[in-house]
Amino acid sequence: MEPRISIITLGVDDLDRAVRFYEDMGLERNERITEGVAFFQMGGIILALWPRDELAEDAGIRERTRGFSGVALAYNTRSEAEVGLMIERAEKAGGSVVKPAKRAFFGGMQGYFEDTEGNLWEVAHNPDFPIDEEGRITLPE
Repeated sequence: MEPRISIITLGVDDLDRAVRFYEDMGLERNERITEGVAFFQMGGIILALWPRDELAEDAGIRERTRGFSGVALAYNTRSEAEVGLMIERAEKAGGSVVKPAKRAFFGGMQGYFEDTEGNLWEVAHNPDFPIDEEGRITLPE
């Protein structure tokens, strides 16, 4: 297996609401494939939004009740100031602030928000995780 993640699919309760949220966050929806799903290019990864019940059916599992899934997506910023700005933008787009931006244990800044469907996102600036011009993050050597 090659070391990569190609697509992150989020199961959503309301596809239109979720699409509006991510568009308000600045992502552009792919216009070619739109029937019952939404795709957003995010650097070298695709973010997909798909109705939760259809995703569960496709995977062959029973849908679970909502609660903390044990998964958090992360968006790392290029500066500390961007952390607070992204948390504010998420709230204005209809998300919920879980943890406001503040100094993190690792020396940078960090905060959390939930999107309109309850998916947890960390927004962080970690000076030890550089981001190149194309937006790729790397672990320190």
